[in-house]
Amino acid sequence: MPFLRTDLNANVLTLTVDRPKANAYNLELIGELQSAFRQAAEDKQVRVVVLTGSGHIFGAGQDITEMRTEGESISYREHLLKTYNPLILQIRQIEKPVIAAVNGMCAGASLGIALACDLRIAADTARFVVGFGGIALIPDSAVTVLLPALIGLGRAMEYYLSNAQITAQQAIDWGMVNQVIPFDDLHKTIHEVARAMTKAPIGAFGLTKRAFNKAMLPNLEDVLDYEGHIQEIAGKSAEHKEGVAAFIEKRPPKFL
Repeated sequence: MPFLRTDLNANVLTLTVDRPKANAYNLELIGELQSAFRQAAEDKQVRVVVLTGSGHIFGAGQDITEMRTEGESISYREHLLKTYNPLILQIRQIEKPVIAAVNGMCAGASLGIALACDLRIAADTARFVVGFGGIALIPDSAVTVLLPALIGLGRAMEYYLSNAQITAQQAIDWGMVNQVIPFDDLHKTIHEVARAMTKAPIGAFGLTKRAFNKAMLPNLEDVLDYEGHIQEIAGKSAEHKEGVAAFIEKRPPKFL
């Protein structure tokens, strides 16, 4: 069963993550997204890409239960090399506008994916959570570079350490999102913004995106690779094992 709905209408490709209950990412969903972005990059009919989630959740990040069933021998670095690292690079390198329509909770790797998009338009009910600290992992999926770039290093560290939610209002105040829209109007607004963008000079946009990447994210591939190395260390720690156990058992973790 596919977990990604695709709809091409008037040169706008809408990708909707639909994996109940929380739109958590697994290997199949990530593969579908990678395939969709490859096709979008090559399809001349696609001039704008919109990425969103079904219902009231943009994405809960990586499905922890999938990682747990893989067993203790899983390499987090190898997992990232196959999944989120190439997906983040696809979003940054596709020479077409990519809009994240953040329709609700956005956490963990889903946060990295949203931050990698060119624009973020959020519902007023949206919430953002760094998330990784709760299970004693480091932020990956380019969160270590994209989040501080948008909201500042101090705030990024605060929200990693606290695991607290960033509200839609905070996100707009800090420049993390471009617009905040009432939930009921979100998809109408996204449609209007995306349709207007299809009339823009997409070739010039692609070249500008290259220039912005060079100026602001020249070491993105290195950062993603380094996140993988550090995550490998974190993933083998006793703290992480306790964090995952607490998550599965629905109890506070005991890291001491």
